[in-house]
Amino acid sequence: MSGFEAKLADLGVTLPNAPAPAANYVPFVKMGEMLFVSGQISNGADGLVTGKLGDTMSIEDGAAAARLCAISLLAQVKAACEGDLDKLVRVVKLTGFVNSTADFTNQPQVINGASDFLVEALGDAGRHSRSAVSAAALPLGVAVEIEGIFQIK
Repeated sequence: MSGFEAKLADLGVTLPNAPAPAANYVPFVKMGEMLFVSGQISNGADGLVTGKLGDTMSIEDGAAAARLCAISLLAQVKAACEGDLDKLVRVVKLTGFVNSTADFTNQPQVINGASDFLVEALGDAGRHSRSAVSAAALPLGVAVEIEGIFQIK
């Protein structure tokens, strides 16, 4: 078990198999040391996490959905690195999309669910730049979608 995966295990997290693309795109693109991971939707062991922040979901529920997106991002990184998560050097940037009402303004607190998890799981390698934006709707009605850029070796 890799160092990062041991830390994940300490947190009670086992990475799932990397989700397959749902349409005509690839799950990730490697360019040298940079890895661009397609948007990962809020999906967990119980299925899709759907809802709209500012209406049917609390900030805490949204942050939990964002955490699930971060877990899927790491699963994609592991797949891109041929099963060796320790090839991850750092999380460079996240872009988080929050399914929210027009007057909801707490997108950063929702995406903190992913950011906080990545720092807890990866330490300094998990610190990243970030954008958190609202979306009127997301695929399949999910609450959160996050894409990421990673440095790998």
